[in-house]
Formats: sequence, structure tokens, C-alpha cells
Amino acid sequence: MRLRRKRRLLRCLRKRHELKPVHDNSAAIRPDDVLLVSVMRNEKIRLPYFLSYYRKLGVRHFLIIDNNSDDGTGEYLAAQPDVSLWHATASYKAAAFGVDWTNYLLRTYAHDHWVLTVDPDEFFVYPFCDTRPINALTDWLDITGVRNFGTMLIDMYPEGPIEEAKYQPGQDPFEIAPWFDPGNYVISRNPTYGNLWIQGGPRARVFFQDNPAKAPALNKIPLVKWHRRYAYVSSTHSLLPRGLNLVYDEDGGEKASGVLLHAKLIDTLGDKAREEMQRGEHFRASGEYRAYAEQLQDRPVFWNAWSEKYLNWRQLEILGLMSKGNWA
Repeated sequence: MRLRRKRRLLRCLRKRHELKPVHDNSAAIRPDDVLLVSVMRNEKIRLPYFLSYYRKLGVRHFLIIDNNSDDGTGEYLAAQPDVSLWHATASYKAAAFGVDWTNYLLRTYAHDHWVLTVDPDEFFVYPFCDTRPINALTDWLDITGVRNFGTMLIDMYPEGPIEEAKYQPGQDPFEIAPWFDPGNYVISRNPTYGNLWIQGGPRARVFFQDNPAKAPALNKIPLVKWHRRYAYVSSTHSLLPRGLNLVYDEDGGEKASGVLLHAKLIDTLGDKAREEMQRGEHFRASGEYRAYAEQLQDRPVFWNAWSEKYLNWRQLEILGLMSKGNWA
């Protein structure tokens, strides 16, 4: 495991030359700032709400890699005073699906900071997020000696076909896609890294109903008190050192956890799926996006009689999808 971690760190150092600074405002980062790291491509339509959401939570600086966008994403981000922006024209796939780039920014700028690593369609929800800023959570984690915080990815969807869920710039995506699956999840333990492996939900039952084992993983560890010796291995599903993956209690207790509300299943998915299928830059030759593109032609509806409409984090805790643990 040490060798694997060293290889990951060496990879990110080699790949750093693929990142060209566009707007480096990292000198403004203060010692106690919570940071956010993200890799994105052609996400301008999402950015007004994405940035606003995380600013309200208490994120103080954004470290973002724009992977060759052509929709104005880079220009929009470069104009934001709390964003540091890098441009990458190289292959996302050859950079371990962006993980090498992410690890470099984390190693260089996030040492000894709490940092969220999320995609632009992921929205972090934690216990008491409606009344307490993210610094309250990270302060509590510091006091209890915890350096990581796990989440489950929850796919949100509209009541009708996703093509009819028209998203407007700056809009809260959960106004048009407020529904989710309260169950239908399968959990196992990865024997190599020790992390939980969660699958299921609406994408599994609609896009991967004939092969659920290939459904996307829903387990993520997006919030970490970073150290320059750490490295993500596969997206934010797993990290090294291996102990950082133990975000669950094996002795019958219940560790605090959160969720990432996933705003993928809206009308923007069709165009995204077709673009990524042609580029072939995602996992398994963009097989996931291929499944989306093929089945979206039939205008699937994800909503069913068991769907739940999202209210707040307390609802998710009652359903067993997250926990406040012993944080009172």
C-alpha cells in the first residue's frame, strides 16, 4: 500500500505540467479556510448555483481544473475572486480520470486544510447543515481526532422524463428534480482498500437493470483533513493511506456521515452523454455514458410509487442514508 501511494504521488507530480494556471488566487487562502477542489468540463450552466451553494456552506476558496471547456466555463470561473483556476487540454482518461490532477492540487494547496473534493453536480449535505456552517462540522471532527467524513451519493430525479426537467442557469436543480430512492441499495466491503462499495438507486434500476454489477458506485469520501502524503485512488471512492477509507463503525456503532445529492438526472444529461460517449474519456470507454445515451432515447421515468421527495437532512437520517452519530 505504501508503494501504491508513492506511485500515485509520483504520477500527480509528473502530470502537474498538464495544468496551466489561468487565475491563481491561492495566496488568498487562509490557514483555517475550508477548500473545494473540482475537475470539470462544459459546466457553465451549473456554476452560479454550485458556487453559491458552497459559499453559503462556508467554503472559502475553490481550486478548479477546467478540462478544455468550450462553453465559457473557464471565462466564468476566471472572473470569480475566490476561485483559482487551471486549464488542462490533456487527456482526462490518461490522468486517471482527473485523479492525478486532483491529487496534485490537494498536495500543493490543501495540506493541513479541510477540503471537499466534488463534481459540479454533487451537493454536500451533512448533519445540521441547515443551521451550522461547514466549519462547525470540521471543528468537531478536529476535536474528536477524525480526519475523514464519508457520504453516500443519492441520485435525484424529476417526476416525469428528464428531458422535461428543464434546467436554467443559477437554478437550484432540486426544484426540478426533488425525488430519490429511499432504498434499493447494495453494500459490500472492498477487500483491497477497506472502503464500502455501494450500488443501486435509480441509475441501477433504469440504466443497468440487466447488469446491476456495472452500476455506478455511490460511496464517496469527499471531505478530508488533507496531508500532502495522502492520495485519492479512484475518484473519491477510496484513498491511501488505507485507514482513511474507514468512515464506518465496525463495532455496531454509528459514525457521523452525510450525503452528496446528485443532480445528474436532469435535461442536461442527454447532451452530456452523447459528448462523453464520443470522447471516450471516462471509465470503461465511457460505458456508463453509453448506457445513458442508448436508454434515454426511450424517455425513461425514474419516479415510482416508492420514491421519496427530498425535505432535509433529518429525513435522510430517519431513512438511514446518513447519520449525525454522536454530534449533538
